[in-house]
Amino acid sequence: MSLSQIIIFIFTFTNKVVACYFHSKYHADKSSTYKKNGKKFEIQYGTGSMSGFLSQDHVRLGNMLVKDQVFAEATDEPGLTFLAAKFDGILGLGFQQISVQNVLPIWYNMINKGLVENPIFSFWMNRNTDDKEGGEIVFGGVDPKHFKGEHTYVPVTHQGYWQFNMGDVFIGGKSTGYCSSGCAAIADSGTSLLAGPSAIVAEINHAIGAEGIASKECKTIASQYGDIILELLIAQVKPQKICSEIGLCSFNGAHDVSTGIASVTDKDYGEEPRACSINAMCYACEAAVVWAHNQLSQNQTKIRILNYVSELCDRLPSPNGQASVDCDKMSSMPTISFTIGDKKFDLTPEQYILKIGEGSAAQCISGFTGLDVPPPRGPIWILGDIFMGVYHTVFDFGNNRVGFAEAA
Repeated sequence: MSLSQIIIFIFTFTNKVVACYFHSKYHADKSSTYKKNGKKFEIQYGTGSMSGFLSQDHVRLGNMLVKDQVFAEATDEPGLTFLAAKFDGILGLGFQQISVQNVLPIWYNMINKGLVENPIFSFWMNRNTDDKEGGEIVFGGVDPKHFKGEHTYVPVTHQGYWQFNMGDVFIGGKSTGYCSSGCAAIADSGTSLLAGPSAIVAEINHAIGAEGIASKECKTIASQYGDIILELLIAQVKPQKICSEIGLCSFNGAHDVSTGIASVTDKDYGEEPRACSINAMCYACEAAVVWAHNQLSQNQTKIRILNYVSELCDRLPSPNGQASVDCDKMSSMPTISFTIGDKKFDLTPEQYILKIGEGSAAQCISGFTGLDVPPPRGPIWILGDIFMGVYHTVFDFGNNRVGFAEAA
């Protein structure tokens, strides 16, 4: 289940929906409680899209029956995303503010109909792939056997996705300084990896020895514009204006603007985060400025800073890009930590590296991927399954807050 927009049930097969050959389907004509709605809908996800129409029926979750729930019947699912997916539908648990066609989410219906004892739901994701039980979602409470200690709660700052404020990010116990003044974050079970600003993700991937996507444009920035970027930083020009000052980005009055920025702000959070086509030079420049500013604040020499920027160019991921690591070097990789509330939440290499296969055929993938969102909404992080698998997560609707505790 994922925190997305509305409930999706795959509808009967049409010529456009090859995915329906491989998934369970909803048949309105076989339901005595079905009610026609007929309004059309379209949803664009980070990967994939779907369209169809709305319907109404009773929905059963465990031993709970939610009557008269409006949901979406998908009749068109282009591409391979849903063809390869193991799930048959999407259960949206975000806020109604991002619901397509303003459909009342099933969670709201549970509360309105008095089906839950408390207005909270919680996630436990079992990271032990040998167990039969893959995880648990509890509507109306928490399961004490699936977490240790107390939850750290932070208030929701924007109702749409479950968004809150996050503090500094640490690599091997050392502050990156990138979010020391605060960053926005989203807890989302529908995101497999842990997504964050490309510049800091590149630093993390560099520290763990991940091989990212080499960027010719980034190398050009480092060699041709590195001195100018440093001079402007030393002259205390605001970092968010530097790339427009040297003509590689445009400036919108508050910050540099790249067409390569991925956004979760379209239609006021009406769409999933996704990457746009990139303006490579602007994208690379913005990353280089972040790295140089970080090193300058640590009183590094000019040569060291320029060399560091050049090194990180090889780690720079494209939006939604992935990076591989050497499985044999996991024991030497640093702990990556995130500050939420007044607590640091650690991720060890065994927790943030995805290992696929066994023995000599095993492949290891960094759990960190790039996602760039400009101010005022960004920078933003999406704490997906990599994080939620380590930390039991409570979505406290009644008190408008999110809580995390060590999973058990």
